[in-house]
Amino acid sequence: MAFLQEAIPLKQRADYTYRHNAKTGRHGWLRLTPAYSLKIVEEIISNQPKSTFVFDPFCGTGTTALTAAYFGNKSVTTDINPFLLWLAKAKTRIYTNQEIENTKEACKTVIDLVKKQKIEPLASPPIHNIERWWKPDTLHFLQLLLASIKKTVPENSAEQTLLQVGFCRSLIQLSNAAFNHQSMSFKNSQQLELEFEEDKLEQFSQNIHFVLSGAEDNPLENAKVIYADATEIGNFIKEKFDLVITSPPYVNRMSYIRELRPYMYWLGYLLNGRDAGELDWQAIGGTWGIATSRLTDWERPTNYFKSQNLDSVIEKISQNDNKNGKLLSQYVEKYFQDMWSHFKGLPNILSSHAQVHYIVGNSTFYGNLVSAELIYAEMLKKLGFSNIKAQPIRKRNSKKDLVEFDVTASWK
Repeated sequence: MAFLQEAIPLKQRADYTYRHNAKTGRHGWLRLTPAYSLKIVEEIISNQPKSTFVFDPFCGTGTTALTAAYFGNKSVTTDINPFLLWLAKAKTRIYTNQEIENTKEACKTVIDLVKKQKIEPLASPPIHNIERWWKPDTLHFLQLLLASIKKTVPENSAEQTLLQVGFCRSLIQLSNAAFNHQSMSFKNSQQLELEFEEDKLEQFSQNIHFVLSGAEDNPLENAKVIYADATEIGNFIKEKFDLVITSPPYVNRMSYIRELRPYMYWLGYLLNGRDAGELDWQAIGGTWGIATSRLTDWERPTNYFKSQNLDSVIEKISQNDNKNGKLLSQYVEKYFQDMWSHFKGLPNILSSHAQVHYIVGNSTFYGNLVSAELIYAEMLKKLGFSNIKAQPIRKRNSKKDLVEFDVTASWK
């Protein structure tokens, strides 16, 4: 098994993060901090023929599928989160000129309904401490805005999808939430609030303009977006793929649910906090709500992945002098056992000579380095993959030990 060391000092490279996606058409429709850069996918896929069939088992915001589609490659992407599936479908959809024109007209109707207060506002979503997210007048505005969208366009139509993406952009821009680190915080609402409803409507109008400019740029190929549990991909996927490009959740207790909650509550994908915890428990690396409390009862499966490297770091994390050490050691082990379940399904869905690329970062717990890239490489080697490499591609932050890797391998 080969492990490539970087010959020159690594840089943080914002172009390899979600920041690069922000102003890039459909890729920038909605931000998600853990999302990876489309530039990474472009660099991998640019030398592949259009006949290459691409698979991404950790859909996220649909970066891999959309990039592949723009390159003219067919692709399949999967996830267990219904909102992420909706977003990926929205981003990879082929929109007609008529649907775009209809959305422009619908936007005018929506704005007119809100201005004239001609519609009953929807009930506010059941978000805990919702007043921390939006001031009362902003919350009322969002309730009117979503009600107007629902009244103006048919359910599940392309026009509704595009308007809802613009709505999601507005609701997060008008919120007090700060998504700049792992623990949720809230900004001073007095500094963020747009004073007049006209300003909020203008912001919504600008968001729709941005969304439609991306919608006009249709990809060259269709992408298939389906529900599937990444730990059981063999039960959901029947195709054979030439290339896997994906970025699984990292072993760092950063949950997608954390940032997705406002969108998911407003669009009806979550009804309460327990739903969020249940969904996060199903996800690899999930830690929200009950997902954390259930870790105490989690037990290693009988067909677990055996690794001295993994056992060593788990033992160090679980030391009694580490606060919550036992719980976090359980988290780390469950993460890798779930990833093992995922990797075991790969051989059944890969064509001969297929290549895989897993973009993953390492992490630290109580000063103990968890080298996810090495453990991934161990798993791939045990399954019979060859040409296994763990190429460091960027520093993740100011801590010199935290690095992001591209773990690559070839199938038989």
